[in-house]
Amino acid sequence: MSAMHWIAALLRLRPQTGYVNPQIISTRVTPRPALPALTEDLMTLKAYIVEDNAVIRDNLVETLGEVLGVETVGHSSTESDACRWLDQHPKDWDMLILDLFLAQGTGLGVLQKCGHHRKNQRVVVLSNYATEEVRKRCLVNGADAVFDKSTEIDLFLQYCSH
Repeated sequence: MSAMHWIAALLRLRPQTGYVNPQIISTRVTPRPALPALTEDLMTLKAYIVEDNAVIRDNLVETLGEVLGVETVGHSSTESDACRWLDQHPKDWDMLILDLFLAQGTGLGVLQKCGHHRKNQRVVVLSNYATEEVRKRCLVNGADAVFDKSTEIDLFLQYCSH
């Protein structure tokens, strides 16, 4: 399935309830803005993806690459592999994309252990379990934004494009 077909399929499944703004959850937790828009003068945005579902991961890599020109510099399916890679490559990524439920460990564990990042890097949680409580916990633990992968894929892509 091509990236455009994948996005179109996800958008058709999206309920019309809209986006839950993380700022509504707590006035003390404010998500960081998206990265500045890339220009031809700047290098390609580099993403590291932590997702245990190979089909979702492959579609995400394809979509980010085809639609936004994002280069995926690596991926892992476990908390320990993600933390090891992030420790070894602290400057080799611009955006970290995390699922919460992994083959081993959790995305929240990655946030807690390895969520410290530079000001020009963004950590985005993309999960099917983006409840208000989960959003709050992710933002408090270092995520810059949280999106529901089944209902907010368009908002996620918009965030990645800026």
